[in-house]
Amino acid sequence: MGGQQDDSVCARMPLSGITVVDVSTLFAGPYAAQLLADFGAEVIKVEHPSGDPLRRFGQSHDGVPLLWKVLNRNKKCVTLDLKRAEDKDRFLAVVRDADILIENFRPGTLERWGLGPDVLREANPALAVTRVTAFGQDGPYAGRPGFGTIAEAMSGLASMSGEPDGAPLLPPFPLGDALAGLHAALACMIALHARGRTGRGQIADVAITEAVIGALGAQITGYDKAKAKPARVGNGSTNNAPRNVYRCADGTWVAVSAPAQSVAERVITLVGRPDLVDEPWFATGTGRVRHRTLIDELVGGWIADRDRDEVVAAFDRAEAAVAPVYEVDDVLDDPHFRAREVAVRVPDGELGTVLMQNVPFRLSETPGRVRWAGPPLGAHTDELLARLSAEQGTTSGT
Repeated sequence: MGGQQDDSVCARMPLSGITVVDVSTLFAGPYAAQLLADFGAEVIKVEHPSGDPLRRFGQSHDGVPLLWKVLNRNKKCVTLDLKRAEDKDRFLAVVRDADILIENFRPGTLERWGLGPDVLREANPALAVTRVTAFGQDGPYAGRPGFGTIAEAMSGLASMSGEPDGAPLLPPFPLGDALAGLHAALACMIALHARGRTGRGQIADVAITEAVIGALGAQITGYDKAKAKPARVGNGSTNNAPRNVYRCADGTWVAVSAPAQSVAERVITLVGRPDLVDEPWFATGTGRVRHRTLIDELVGGWIADRDRDEVVAAFDRAEAAVAPVYEVDDVLDDPHFRAREVAVRVPDGELGTVLMQNVPFRLSETPGRVRWAGPPLGAHTDELLARLSAEQGTTSGT
């Protein structure tokens, strides 16, 4: 299938020649496929003719869904009704030439449609099938519906987030889905690497709950050895102090963190209390945490008397870690982020141009690239059908 840019661009990218069938919806699976597409994989986004629910999710502009433009960038969008025999045959024809399939239906859905992994791998034994669900493909909860919010709650993340006397706190964006998408993209690449040695595909079972649990550090180990449960400490930390956000004299905020002893010493010296460095409790992160209230009063009081620019400059001179608390416009205006092109403007047939975050990591020799924004519903269906028809004609001719 031809791209929306010169095919020579894609040919030079590291995943050129890899075909991904993305039959997932909403966030986790599509994010995994987006990461592969950013590095040159041909991602064929298969939607029901009614469209992915993400097309009706979140903010839109002139009726065009904006999150869709980001999560489905660099993909080719086709519509197939996988419950119809004709479209099922077309789908399997695409799968035969694919390397990866990503899906995130509830366990058993593809099987009910006659498109379970056994059928997919019979059509293409080398296919890597990545399945993303809330709880995994087996276990007592496998059949439950679930999204990132459920994982954020059941992983322990929400219980450790928020103020000590407040309610558990959920993140304001789909963190669980993003973590699962990263895991799914990694699983795809590992499966392809293994295929290079075995010649066979395999099934990757990615659970959103387990992706979040795995990212939470040593909470399970701490409970096993010390029966310690993570406490809600607001913007503080159970491991070090100072670590908090503080309000400046001009009404803006900064974040301060001092996980290393040397940094903590520089901060407390900067705010005028070098004598505390000699206190026995100051010598460890846990000791400083026990005196968090005092440290926050000292650091917060010093910052409250100064504008943000003065605070940041003073911390920089002291070689202590500080950061302004940015809103989205601050991110776009920051000279460092501008220099590194953290956001890129992409041409788009529906909206003219779309500004979005760039590829999230850099390769020195074979970088990724945002080539186009998420296409309209079914934009590449005719192209796909024409290719399948041509392939069938070629097969018949032989």
